Amino acid sequence: MDKKKKRLQELELSAQNPAIWEKPAEMQKLNKEKSILEKAITEWNSFQNRLEDAKVLLEMSVEAHDEETFKEVKSELKEIDKIGQDLELKRVLSGELDSNSTYLSINSGAGGTESCDWAMMLLRMYTRYADKHGYKFEILDRSDGDEAGIKSCTVLISGEYAYGYLKAEAGVHRLVRISPFDSNARRHTSFASVSVWAEVDDDINIEVKPDEIDVETYRSSGAGGQHVNKTDSAVRMRHRPSGIVVSCQTQRSQIQNREKALKMLKAALYEKEIERRNKEKDEFNSQKKANEWGSQIRSYVMHPYQMVKDHRTGFQTNQVHNVMDGDFDDFVMAYLKAQLNGTLGQVVDADIE
Repeated sequence: MDKKKKRLQELELSAQNPAIWEKPAEMQKLNKEKSILEKAITEWNSFQNRLEDAKVLLEMSVEAHDEETFKEVKSELKEIDKIGQDLELKRVLSGELDSNSTYLSINSGAGGTESCDWAMMLLRMYTRYADKHGYKFEILDRSDGDEAGIKSCTVLISGEYAYGYLKAEAGVHRLVRISPFDSNARRHTSFASVSVWAEVDDDINIEVKPDEIDVETYRSSGAGGQHVNKTDSAVRMRHRPSGIVVSCQTQRSQIQNREKALKMLKAALYEKEIERRNKEKDEFNSQKKANEWGSQIRSYVMHPYQMVKDHRTGFQTNQVHNVMDGDFDDFVMAYLKAQLNGTLGQVVDADIE
């Protein structure tokens, strides 16, 4: 915490320099870091104050043999302990990009219409998660299924630490349920993959050579008004050296979609470079397997029983509908805790029928 306080003092001094006022991008970056540090320090001070108050109250209750006050202190200490655990987990979110907004891409896997519907259910789950946490949610590209659901979708989730938390979602998600598309009401297994990469700041220099990009324009199929649907305003970019493909179709003009797509491409290239330079920190490559049986990071079972289980941490719950409504913080925290303890991925248990 002392390092954070020292860094905050440095930022406050920098903010007083008139020279930086003429550089909006740098000023914006400085204010963002300053805001994050101020929030972290405030949370820590509040935790320390509550702990000190509880200690004093505990001593008073013991001296006075006051059973009611003692029970009150016990209850308060449970709350303080939970806050302390949350603060400890936030230590994990110290990566270069953890505090950034994030791109999240969903792709349906094996299973046809059933998997497209499952991908749509995941999209709703992340939409609800964003709403509950005060994050902004913007659909950048969407391809609908032939009969129902979506084949793929890419969204931008904007807010502090969106990437730090949602990186836990990268991998293959498996659904087991009675299919609403099966007239014989049989049980089906469906898969969808989720990819997550951080939005990078404009001041991060990522070189993208124009002659290494294939750009394709096409007619948008999503919402956005008559202009969007009647012109070739949507843009798809393919970076040949890396094979990375990004698309954007939600803006009204082709120029705006190009700008969005290029920013997405730079973010994807930046993460690829970070992974190359820091392979020991890469937790996702081993999870990016085929969207089929045996490669899932999490299973959602709706029949013959109710359960959601993360196979990397062993954490599970029977509150399937709550999870699908965006309440999966416990899974994220279990992931961060395993990351902190160095036990991530040591649980091998994916045999859910």
